[in-house]
Amino acid sequence: MSVKVLEKLKYLRNSKILDKIMQLPFFYEPTCNTATEYFTLSEDTSKHCIQVLRMKKNEQILLTDGMGVKIVAAINLEHKKHTEVQIISKEIIPANDKKTCIAIGILKNNARFEWFLEKATELGISEIIPLITDNTEKAHFRLDRMKNILIAAMLQSQQYYLPIMEEPQIFKKFIQIPFLGQKLIAHCENGEKDYLPAVSIRENVRLLIGPEGDFSPNEIQLAEEIGYQSVSLGENRLRTETAGIVGVTFLQLNHS
Repeated sequence: MSVKVLEKLKYLRNSKILDKIMQLPFFYEPTCNTATEYFTLSEDTSKHCIQVLRMKKNEQILLTDGMGVKIVAAINLEHKKHTEVQIISKEIIPANDKKTCIAIGILKNNARFEWFLEKATELGISEIIPLITDNTEKAHFRLDRMKNILIAAMLQSQQYYLPIMEEPQIFKKFIQIPFLGQKLIAHCENGEKDYLPAVSIRENVRLLIGPEGDFSPNEIQLAEEIGYQSVSLGENRLRTETAGIVGVTFLQLNHS
């Protein structure tokens, strides 16, 4: 074996690159926080481990409950429906001390809205509120499917916190709910607005993003009267899902 190859292997052993190469299979188990010495995996996770990945006794996996729990476990009993694992280690991953919430208008194109959910989760969003607004063209919303997209994105991006998401909220009722933090609304109407990247985020923050057709003037006025600060995402007119991702990115970068 050449000296260069040996040096490369040594570098891999002493770097995080090897950790990434050797990533353990990662699964969402919402009740794994109750695990002590042993834990029985759900049927879906059991099937994936045993039938899809062909995992065997003593092989290790990662588990999370989506609320910060990180568990390393080893397969103790192989079963396609009820695999039992032994807990090797358990720890709580600290949560971000500042929460980022995006409240966004539902789109008539489900694929575009699902894309937003996936990417926002990968970027570390804390909460997503689907909104029904004056210009919402479609109110059909499958919460179970949307949550599965959040779970898959959380696992893919190796995170331990699942974004909070509930059923769609009616805009005019939702903004009346008290919120302790900065309240922002992005829209395309003319008027005095601050450029979002220039806004210092010092606490929990909620950003409102409109649907296709934007918020109505009445909705914008109502939000401003309640204390929402109008902001701009730039000169270009963005699709709703693009605006959502731009908003998440700016908020994450601006947290001070």
